[in-house]
Amino acid sequence: MRGVNGLAPLGAADRPTPARPGPGSATPADRPGAALGPRHSAAATSPRPRSGGTATRSRWTGGVLAAVAAVGVLTGCSSQQSGGKTPAAAPASAAVSPPVTTAPAGSVTTAPAIAALVAAPGGGRLAELAADGVTVTLTDLTGPGTAGNPAPAAPSASPAANGPAAGSGPSPRAVTLPARAATLAPGGPGEVLAAAGAQIVHIDTATGATRTTPVGADTRAVARRDDGTLAVALADHRVLIVGDDGHVVHTVTGLTGADTVAAAGDTVAVLDLAQTSLTELDLAHGKPALALRAGTGATGLIADHYQRLLVTDTAGGTLLVYTADPLVLRQRFPVGSSPYALAYDQRSETVWVTMTGSNEVVGFDLSTGIPEEVGRFATVRQPDSVTIDDRTGDMFVGSATGDGLQRIGADERKRGQ
Repeated sequence: MRGVNGLAPLGAADRPTPARPGPGSATPADRPGAALGPRHSAAATSPRPRSGGTATRSRWTGGVLAAVAAVGVLTGCSSQQSGGKTPAAAPASAAVSPPVTTAPAGSVTTAPAIAALVAAPGGGRLAELAADGVTVTLTDLTGPGTAGNPAPAAPSASPAANGPAAGSGPSPRAVTLPARAATLAPGGPGEVLAAAGAQIVHIDTATGATRTTPVGADTRAVARRDDGTLAVALADHRVLIVGDDGHVVHTVTGLTGADTVAAAGDTVAVLDLAQTSLTELDLAHGKPALALRAGTGATGLIADHYQRLLVTDTAGGTLLVYTADPLVLRQRFPVGSSPYALAYDQRSETVWVTMTGSNEVVGFDLSTGIPEEVGRFATVRQPDSVTIDDRTGDMFVGSATGDGLQRIGADERKRGQ
């Protein structure tokens, strides 16, 4: 967190070794000294091992030292969260992308400006949130290839406002939300979630049918947990754990902000953009647990199936990888070019990051001690959203300036690597 004086001492002696070391585990010197209360720790399968050269190990060592020096354990947060707010700068945001100079990889179809993009889990369907925040377009991805009228892959491309999207199944279906949503999130199989006003909207991507879970307060973000409950970040800085019927299971108060939320196994964590901090929540006691600095201007947060928390530090140009329960920064890797949107491909165990400063999307393998770049592709202008179809592994990148919807096939990415 910015403006917090006095960092907790760093040292291994203060904290027990967690039951799940996690992939790319750091040395004990990386652990913050502030101990957490007792927690349930679930074991996770480690990613496949990969050998690395001397140069890689050297860079990893440097990355660890930089992380230890730069990451502040925000033990002062707990005492300050219930009282005065710590000073905060304006939250970081995506860089304004330059004009496209390299033809985007894969295929591009016309689409209006896209604010968010999510492939429904296991459903072979894509949900696009328009810039108005209330229109969601559902596209069937089950057909081969790309239908429609591809937008020219040139800097001057100006796609039609209602052009066709990727996929050659039935025509895209439009759904109107009851209130503005900032983003979308994966739900259950074939479902996409939208935090819209004082409710969570469940969208059936096959039929376009919707139902709502009321939460009684303005929402910011939502994440579905493994047990089917929803972690909902509210505009008043609370986080609720709610059942499918809206029954509140847990309420967490005392946060300075909760702009993005992620669920990693039993752990729920929130990203405070103004404070650029990542906070693990103590659900049983309804309060924040450990909080760590998240670079110098974090914007994006997702969880992968290894229960890691992945963060883009857009202002600092780095990719941050944390393990949860307890919260520990494991990897900090400079990627440059204003990293912004995140998507994780379970098929290839790769995290994909859009670079809004250079109109690129870059893939990183996290199975070694340092993220290893495995692919880099030119994108449409202003690539503020990215998602992976878990059925095929195809990647979709959305332009926030109306320059199209980009599809990069899994086979093409392999060839590019």
